[in-house]
Amino acid sequence: MAQPVVLLGAGRRDSCDEFPLARIAAVRPVVLVDPDPPAWTRPYLAGHLTADPAREAPTTEAVLAYAAGHPVAGVLTWSRAHLTTAARITARLGLPGLPYETAAACADPVALRTLLHRSRLPTTGPRDEGDTPDAGNTGDARNTGEARDGEGPLVSAETVVLDDEVRIVALTRTTPGPPPARSPLRHHVHAHDGLLHNRFLRTCVERTARALALTHTVAHITLRLTARGPRVLAVAPHLPGDLIPLLVERATGVDLATAAAALATGDQPDLTPTRQRAAAVQFAYPTVTGRLTHLHLDPAAEHDPSADHILLTRHPGDPVTAAPHADVTDRLARWVATGEDPTACETALRRVAHHLTVRILPTTDRYAA
Repeated sequence: MAQPVVLLGAGRRDSCDEFPLARIAAVRPVVLVDPDPPAWTRPYLAGHLTADPAREAPTTEAVLAYAAGHPVAGVLTWSRAHLTTAARITARLGLPGLPYETAAACADPVALRTLLHRSRLPTTGPRDEGDTPDAGNTGDARNTGEARDGEGPLVSAETVVLDDEVRIVALTRTTPGPPPARSPLRHHVHAHDGLLHNRFLRTCVERTARALALTHTVAHITLRLTARGPRVLAVAPHLPGDLIPLLVERATGVDLATAAAALATGDQPDLTPTRQRAAAVQFAYPTVTGRLTHLHLDPAAEHDPSADHILLTRHPGDPVTAAPHADVTDRLARWVATGEDPTACETALRRVAHHLTVRILPTTDRYAA
């Protein structure tokens, strides 16, 4: 039986973390480190350690004690908050992982910006764009994305960093919502995205990975495309959230989740593209702030041949916040579409949206003056 990987933190099912967990569990036993494993994770787990990954020292000792009697092949996380814990554990166990200094910089937007400036990399002030994270993912953030304050669109490079190569396996384009929250409305991945051949973008991604000493990791590097060239916005040296790994697989055939597991165990991932399509995910947000009284998806949506992974993510009775201030926890539903090109995906996303009905009892906007 293969040796297990240790996963620091399960994330949230409604933040799309079930997909990568299922993929990884299909190739490696997974031992989850979490104070209280969510019920949805249990079918995928080979074991569980009761510890809070946000508490670096005690979690490190708990994993080391486990590893003393159970060989561990690698350590994974898809949360920015757990990067330094993962780095400390891998260093103590002699496993592949980020240098501690790199993990600390990527976990702190101010430190990241300072480090990138030191390497003369153009930035726009790194921040947690779409990290569900994280981003999670990812989290994170990638259609052409409307301009913000005269700036350009958001594009994220889904990158695999090997020992001697920085490889962009896909680009994710994000359409952000209205300010101030600007939560992602949709993400698109197209195997034939013309920006994959843009040497300025590729050089910026490669220099970013080298400046941060990234190695043997999957990284989600978010850039804003401006008239002066790409600017680094955020770096997440882990799997992105928001079902971006699923979109990459649907569009290109490359499985980022199993690639991350391979890299964490010191193996070489298979990054061979086997598809040349497009894929997109759409998120539905409330249009008013209040209490959700009705949320329904016509079953006809399930029969759309281009759409899947349809999920209602809130329930009647829940308080919800309107899109200008909404975050990922306010999302009402999500769905994925696959097609030959981004236009086909957009058409399928709209078809599913027509089947969704929402009613909200408005309340006083807590953000109002």
